[in-house]
Amino acid sequence: MQLPPGPWSTVLEGLCARFPSVGRARWLDRIERGLVRDADGRAVAAEDAYRVGAELTYYREVEGETEIPFDEVVLHADEHLVVVDKPHFLPVTPAGKHVEQTLLARLVRRLGNADLVPLHRIDRGTAGLVLFSARADTRALYQALFPQRSISKRYEALAPALPEAEFPLVRRSHLERGEPFFRMREGEGAANSETRIEVLDRSDGIWRYALEPVTGRKHQLRVHMAAIGVPILNDPLYPDCGDQVDDYARPLKLLARSLQFVDPLSGQERRFESQRDL
Repeated sequence: MQLPPGPWSTVLEGLCARFPSVGRARWLDRIERGLVRDADGRAVAAEDAYRVGAELTYYREVEGETEIPFDEVVLHADEHLVVVDKPHFLPVTPAGKHVEQTLLARLVRRLGNADLVPLHRIDRGTAGLVLFSARADTRALYQALFPQRSISKRYEALAPALPEAEFPLVRRSHLERGEPFFRMREGEGAANSETRIEVLDRSDGIWRYALEPVTGRKHQLRVHMAAIGVPILNDPLYPDCGDQVDDYARPLKLLARSLQFVDPLSGQERRFESQRDL
């Protein structure tokens, strides 16, 4: 939201006036827990000056939010970068009915760092590696790795066998919003997505695939696997939209296995690998 014109001297005063139904005590509590942030992702303070036109985001809270019974694992944490191994079913950031039960909220509480910001995201149903920036002043250097394609991402998936295809296989297509609104589909137009697919293990009719996304479109890997005729096991969205109720016994068989890049601060080669398996 953008702060509207008004006579308030601090952010806290302005929020209380703008949203009187929330109450001063609750706004102060949200601010102290780092849930209110500026356009750069920095947690604001109650006494910060009120600036007309400034952009703020805040994470709403859901009464009776269901706990997700799986734990994240912090693989690496330094002054600038945090690397986390995310479980299935846990969202990276607040959305819909998930606010406190998100990877970001858990890490802010666990590490005591309200400046944490995810550098990229993976689907709630996908397990594996997620990078977080720990400091606002070096964040842009790490964020630039993604649009510059200077970071190598490798996923693993379990899906039906495809013996008639030649691997490695490259899938390029035009991805666009589908129906319902939360799905994607392949449509007409120039390709805006690309995935390299190879086989790691061929056994028992279910193969283990290595997926390397060249681009980072929403649901790209899931759409591409379904499009070549081997949808990822337990996918509730592709190729058909099924029951959206979480079934903890049937996680999506997709894992963000590894990330590799040259650290923009140190110049050193970095490689991280998920400890999870499918």
